[in-house]
Amino acid sequence: MSRSNILFVINPISGGKNKAKIPGLIEKTLDISKFTANYSFTEYAGHASIIAEEAANKSFDIIVAVGGDGTINEVASIVLKHNKVLGIIPFGSGNGLARFLKIPLKPSAAINIINNYNISTIDSGLFNGKGFYNMAGMGFDAHISSVFARDKSRGLTGYLKLGLKEVLNYKAQTYQLNIDGIDYTFKAFIISIANSSQYGNNAHIAPSASVKDGLLDVCIVKEFSMFKLPLLAYQMISAGTDNSNIVEIIKGKNVKISRVEEGPIHIDGEPFFMGREIEISVAPLSLNIIVPK
Repeated sequence: MSRSNILFVINPISGGKNKAKIPGLIEKTLDISKFTANYSFTEYAGHASIIAEEAANKSFDIIVAVGGDGTINEVASIVLKHNKVLGIIPFGSGNGLARFLKIPLKPSAAINIINNYNISTIDSGLFNGKGFYNMAGMGFDAHISSVFARDKSRGLTGYLKLGLKEVLNYKAQTYQLNIDGIDYTFKAFIISIANSSQYGNNAHIAPSASVKDGLLDVCIVKEFSMFKLPLLAYQMISAGTDNSNIVEIIKGKNVKISRVEEGPIHIDGEPFFMGREIEISVAPLSLNIIVPK
């Protein structure tokens, strides 16, 4: 039986966790009767996609993202393009997609999921032409992603400190939405386009979201008093936002959003700057990914 070539694309700074020992752990845990392991460490933003592209053009059928949702996004976009298979060893601040797919956060357990090699095919999204696999959006969460990217602190603690610092000064904005041909207007604090249910750290913005239904969940966090912030946080942690009067969730396949001015957006937690007009669509069952049985 021939072994499959597998490349581990390792982001050394994601989640603020040291990954120098990861190759050794993989050598110890990976089933070498099935796989031949190779490793590459990223050196800058966007490098993971370059590494994955080179691997996909060679003899690698499996490319594993070792990092957070941003690293997964870079690798997944290349995997999808070349019809390869994605693996995940979660090492981010939130690990939203990995948590949703029930991929273990313990690295050795995540490697054993790869050993079992159970492949599922999930939906992906396009946000003004850029692929996303967990969550994309605009508003306060995009603002925080932009600020967080410039901050030297990584990990959940740094993210929460920034969020608490910025939330009091952020103002809701007016958005025009068209979802599958129906028009809406909202003054919103956040608009999230959810493929999975959660941002990460089990903060569920779209509790009924599925990565296999061919739909995206458009989650509108409406303007609200800061006194209700603890309630919103509780609803997200308890996966109760679908019964919230703060959050409105509309499922759809094709979404157009018009906002007052250009500004930051985020795609799987990574910040970008885009114009006033945004077009979003879903590509049903388009990404091959290794998941638990």
